[in-house]
Order: sequence, then C-alpha cells, then structure tokens
Amino acid sequence: MRFFLYILFFIYAYCEISFFIKVADSIGVFLALICIIATSFIGFSLVKTQGLKNFSIMRQKMANHQSLKDEVIKNFALLFAGFFLLIPGFLTDILGAILLIPYMQEFLVKLIVKKMPIKSTLVSSTSINQSEEIIEGEFRRKNDE
Repeated sequence: MRFFLYILFFIYAYCEISFFIKVADSIGVFLALICIIATSFIGFSLVKTQGLKNFSIMRQKMANHQSLKDEVIKNFALLFAGFFLLIPGFLTDILGAILLIPYMQEFLVKLIVKKMPIKSTLVSSTSINQSEEIIEGEFRRKNDE
C-alpha cells in the first residue's frame, strides 16, 4: 500500500511539473507563478463566501428541523476545494475550481446520497423539555462557615 502511494505521488508530481513547464513556456515563468498565487487567493475567497452562504443555509434548515445531509456534503466539497487550491500547481487549482462550481456540488450530492443512504435525526432541546415534567422553584445557597 505504501509503495502504491509513493507511485501515485510521483505520478502526480510529474504531471504537475510537466503541466507547469508547458504553461511557463507559453506565458513565461514569472507570469505562471503569479497565476498560481492569484488562483489560490481567488479560490480561497470563493471558498470563504460559499462556506458562509452554506453555513447560513444550514442554520435555517436546523431552525426548521430539516435534514442537513446535502449541506454537509457541500461543506466537504468546499473543504476539498480549499485543500486543492492550497496545493500549488495548475492541475490541483483546476480540480479545486471544479469543486467550487455549484452544479458540480449538486452532482456530488446526488451521487453520494444515491450511493449510500444517510439517515439523520434532529433532536432539539425543546422536544426533550416537552417530554419531561418541569418543576419551577427558587433556591438560596447557604455559605459553609
């Protein structure tokens, strides 16, 4: 297994370096480096805005006692997109940008939800309190002297 991971890493590094060399040949090394840095900044800002939007949708669904499985899968897609955008290189930036596309996220949600059924239940504090008897009262503390 470890040998397979080494081979996979070297194949990835070879593809990434060869793609960078081809891009650098056509637009120049300095401009290629600027493009890699710019895609990282732009990608992280997109991940941040989509993540905050997804977080607000999750809060609304929790308030309405709806299932959160779609938003959780979208959050994982955003997490992987941010990870791929963090790694320098054009191929990983392209993969991270693909994961940022909302239609691609919807496709992943449908694919994952269809493959493995996820059952979720939401337990709120109001449902727990309604089933138990509530006793109201007052108390005072006595200081130990």
